Amino acid sequence: MENLKVKPALGVTKPISLIKPTEFDVRSTLELEKVLVGAKLYEVEEEARKREVIIEKLHEIVKSWVKHVTRWRGYTDKMVENANALILTFGSCRLGVPGPGSDIDTLCIGPSYVNREEDFFIGLHNILIGREEVSELLPIPHAYVPVMKFKFEGVSIDLLYASVSHLTVPDDFDIYDESILYEADEPTVRSLSGCRVADQILQLVPNVENFRTTLRCLKFWAKRRGIYSNVTGFLGGVTLALLVARVCQLYPNANPSMLVSRFFRVYTQWHWPNPVMLCPIEDKEIGFPVWDPRRNPSDRNHLMPIITPAYPNMNTSYNVSSSTLEAMMKQFHTANKICNGIELNESSWGALFEPFLFFRAYQNYLQVQITAADADDLHAWKGWVESRLRQLTLKVERCTSGKLLCVPCPSGPVDKSRLSFHKTYFMGLSKKPGVEAEEVIDIRVATQEFKEETVNKFLFWTPGMEINVSHVLKKQLPSYVFSDEYRTRSQSSKSTNQQHQNKRKYFDMVDVKNRVQENKRGRSESDGLAKEEGSSLLKNALLKEGRCLLWEVSQNSG
Repeated sequence: MENLKVKPALGVTKPISLIKPTEFDVRSTLELEKVLVGAKLYEVEEEARKREVIIEKLHEIVKSWVKHVTRWRGYTDKMVENANALILTFGSCRLGVPGPGSDIDTLCIGPSYVNREEDFFIGLHNILIGREEVSELLPIPHAYVPVMKFKFEGVSIDLLYASVSHLTVPDDFDIYDESILYEADEPTVRSLSGCRVADQILQLVPNVENFRTTLRCLKFWAKRRGIYSNVTGFLGGVTLALLVARVCQLYPNANPSMLVSRFFRVYTQWHWPNPVMLCPIEDKEIGFPVWDPRRNPSDRNHLMPIITPAYPNMNTSYNVSSSTLEAMMKQFHTANKICNGIELNESSWGALFEPFLFFRAYQNYLQVQITAADADDLHAWKGWVESRLRQLTLKVERCTSGKLLCVPCPSGPVDKSRLSFHKTYFMGLSKKPGVEAEEVIDIRVATQEFKEETVNKFLFWTPGMEINVSHVLKKQLPSYVFSDEYRTRSQSSKSTNQQHQNKRKYFDMVDVKNRVQENKRGRSESDGLAKEEGSSLLKNALLKEGRCLLWEVSQNSG
């Protein structure tokens, strides 16, 4: 029998289990992969080629731009000749899980004399806006990670910039050389972090292909269940990758079907705010703060800390609120029950990916409507408002002393019947679980503050950019929010049940018996998880308790 060994560097604790896949697990993984292929989650060859061509074109653009800046600054002809800039990818592309229509997350690395404020956000911006391949160009210079968003030949691009302490950037530039961080500012370090973190993740998982398949599956699941959106306080791509990688470390010999099941088993038992970490946090004393609630008071407020493995270690889920954490935990528990059923041959993978019907889930909603004078204004206004929706959630929580949860819908439906330049967002309102519903709550102060701050803090506000926040009951929701998925849910459920019946005929009873025994062993293995996974790192006292009572919001709350 093969001697199973686990690299000691993989994880901050020992694995929970070294168990290998059974024949059932192998067949279950094949069934899972069929579902993923059927959902068209894999990038086709033509799209991959187009992505590479776009990246190469961007490289030529930024290289020409840097040469222009070098000449304009009066450097020698030799310096102009050697001037260079690089384009690196991060996110799903760098992790190896791009899908059809995926954004391309890119980082431009330039020399020390080419700055972000003027050269990147003004000079390069003007170059891009003059190119016919570029559309919907939106600079966001004051974001936590400054970024230019645009479409290049119809493909969405997020472009970051990092000016490093080199007069010339070589083609073989080492992004892992920590000396480049010594003279960098914090936005530069955050921009560099995307590439560094992605590569570290791939180095810290025992099996890269199993990690990728599991991540692709769980990203699809999170989107279907309405909890995939970092900006509104749910799971982002990097956050989800870190959660998956940690489960891969805890079950190093598991295949994707096992890892998906263990993912929900682990995180339904996790004692938040204990942090999820792939490796110990190291303070290099270069001068940048690392996540440490013992020294940084603001870190103590993080409800769901998920820490990057590269220096400086950061919490990727600082946007998570009480409302979004509650919503995510509900989805984790629902998925855990389904996976238990799959392991017992009582359910199928199709059930895991049933869409979450957001507009059936709540009795009360907040409706955020925005309008603008034209398409360009709406594009800029929409990007700003979306980045501020999390503040509306926090204001509702604060003004109700945590009694009311305000959960955003990440993918807002579109009203195609209106011809004006508009966009509508919805937030589900509900009382906190386990609280009596007796008191009337008025959240008009929260909505009014949100409206005023959203308008007043937007530096590029122009007349015509308007916002209105109102309360609507479920029965008052506009008809366009109910997509075909709402109307065909029953048919989908019938189809899933039929698939499950066919699957039952395929598996024999011996497999079922073995699966039941293994499932019980797995539950036993994970019982000690919370004790093993960092109970000494943080105390649960940071989690706030609150009560939620009935609320009443005026129709004229805006």
